[in-house]
Amino acid sequence: MYRIIAVANQKGGVGKTTTAINLASSLAHFNRRVLLIDMDPQGNLGRGFGIDIALLTKTTHEVLLNDITIDRAIRRTIIKGLDILPANLKLASIDVEVAKIDLQPFFLLKNALNTMSKQYDYMIIDCPPSLGLLNINALIAADSVLIPVQCEYFAMEAVAQILSSISQVQAAFNPNLEIEGFLLTMYDSRTRLGTEISTQIRGLFKEKTFLSQIPRNISVAECAAKGMPVTLYRPSSAGSLAYLSLAKEIMDHEER
Repeated sequence: MYRIIAVANQKGGVGKTTTAINLASSLAHFNRRVLLIDMDPQGNLGRGFGIDIALLTKTTHEVLLNDITIDRAIRRTIIKGLDILPANLKLASIDVEVAKIDLQPFFLLKNALNTMSKQYDYMIIDCPPSLGLLNINALIAADSVLIPVQCEYFAMEAVAQILSSISQVQAAFNPNLEIEGFLLTMYDSRTRLGTEISTQIRGLFKEKTFLSQIPRNISVAECAAKGMPVTLYRPSSAGSLAYLSLAKEIMDHEER
């Protein structure tokens, strides 16, 4: 039985796409079959695997509008067992286009996934940094939410916003939606702020905070420009080892 995990935080720049890419590649490293789903019109998920998203004609946009089946839009990546449903800027117009046709606007992704014939162990959804139609679709389709928290000022304000959004979706559409966990990103133990945010998050959310922390690591930053996950680019780097550790924690939840 597959598990759908949305990577979400309404604050930008916290490492959502980086986490989605490297968590997925780490799960594939442990022989899990994974589908990455891009719900962000920026399309950086595809770029992270060296895909020229501007040329794509089969994307999340066409799938949500029922123009094509999700099976036809899924692409293989350079990693065995890891596929991707890419997106590009066309996705930014989905709100307007959905308003013109008779579709349930909040269940587009869930309905598309229900028609999929391909088999996966995990589906990882990269969410946009806002609470709009795309984010709501992701949270309704998901089983759980992984929340990246950057160790910087205003981190707790962003956490409060995403928790409020999750509560609203639970109340109205998806009562079974769980919090997979809080992930500390861009962590630097040498800074006082990093230590303070880490202590706050662990104090408030205890067992819901992953033991794995993603450090500030040059390899994690460089791998995006190289069009490959850090687990391929620098497999022995601190960033790669942190994401592999996170994948192990996620897999430990399989026994729930």
